[in-house]
Amino acid sequence: MRPIGYVKTEIPDKDVSKRRAEMVSEIVIADQWQDALTDIEAYSHLFVLFWMHKKSDNVIEQRVHPRGDKNLPLTGVFATRSGNRPNPIGLAVVELLQRKGTHITVRRLDAYDGTPILDLKPYDDYDVFQSIRVPEWWAMRCRKK
Repeated sequence: MRPIGYVKTEIPDKDVSKRRAEMVSEIVIADQWQDALTDIEAYSHLFVLFWMHKKSDNVIEQRVHPRGDKNLPLTGVFATRSGNRPNPIGLAVVELLQRKGTHITVRRLDAYDGTPILDLKPYDDYDVFQSIRVPEWWAMRCRKK
């Protein structure tokens, strides 16, 4: 895989996961892909696929506590959003705030400064599901908020 760009943010690494909801970042796309961005600003939201390049774990745990919360049950890594994965590919649905040339300003991208961007895809109503199933621990966690 070849990155198509990178993340630019002033949020310190230690604060990225804590500030996701309000976080505004810039995605800088390589000049060679400028034409590929044509009409992207017509969408309000995008899928962003990125490489979690700062994950340095040599051992991938197959079961983890979701969100690192020891109060939650050990769960298969593929049933979580954990960054501790065989291929540390991140996925975020972001709000597209603005595009200027190859610079895209987005909200809710929980990625570090310099994170390689692998792909962008439009988010549309085809991707929205009204009734979904989640594990009980997830439902309980959401009720506590």
